[in-house]
Amino acid sequence: MLSFITWTVDPVAFTIPGWGLDVRWYGITFALGFALGSYIVYRMWKHEGLNEDWFDKLFFYVIVAATVGARLGHCLFYHPEHYLANPVEILRFRDGGLASHGGTIGIIIAIWLYSKYVTGKSMLWTLDRLVVPVGFTAAFIRMGNLMNHEIYGHETTVPWAFRFIINIPYWKRGVSPFFSLPSHPTQIYEALCYILTACVCMWLYWKKDAQKRQGFIFGVFLIGIFLSRFFLEFLKNNQESFEEGWIINMGQILSIPFIIAGFLFVYGVMRKNAGS
Repeated sequence: MLSFITWTVDPVAFTIPGWGLDVRWYGITFALGFALGSYIVYRMWKHEGLNEDWFDKLFFYVIVAATVGARLGHCLFYHPEHYLANPVEILRFRDGGLASHGGTIGIIIAIWLYSKYVTGKSMLWTLDRLVVPVGFTAAFIRMGNLMNHEIYGHETTVPWAFRFIINIPYWKRGVSPFFSLPSHPTQIYEALCYILTACVCMWLYWKKDAQKRQGFIFGVFLIGIFLSRFFLEFLKNNQESFEEGWIINMGQILSIPFIIAGFLFVYGVMRKNAGS
């Protein structure tokens, strides 16, 4: 007999009395992820005795860039015709829609500005430190997707399959929930891969002083995050209808440049060390 998990968690954690404002688990996990990432980087800053003013400015740059980049990435990678015709709707963050690839591009641009106008150091110097805890942050965000009953995988018979509510707006109004078929909980798969990547980056920083080999930790991070994302996409349902019939989907296409860049950074550092 097949076994599976019927996932009935409410995406809304609580409602603020008097305001009628819903606080969603996605927002909570997003905030917790950034808080944990900030704490770890702060400990790294203290460990190296770095300028604390640099730290404060770094997270202002990163938070703004990640949020704006992720939103623009969703709008322009997945729905360009709609949002270019209705640009004001890009500002409607509460409607949902964030793309991790857009967030990554936004952060890279922000680090270029940060390196140029704040530290005067290379981008790789900053990125090798910044990305160390990012896997943890990404894992928290994927757990937010789990709470939202979104971005799950194909039908499966594995015993840990989840049945997700697919009529949440109507369910919230009192209609009986309609569940998906037992499906791969790819949000959890991704979260585990991201945690593993973060643990490897932490080990490289704290135990191997790999930040002294510029580009190495950043390269390992890109490989761990985007290579796992590429392969897990084969288990996931397409997010958009235009992806139907594609051999690989938009998420995989956008992952390829980051994977290549990661291998190039790692190869470049290893070749340099071998020749020294």
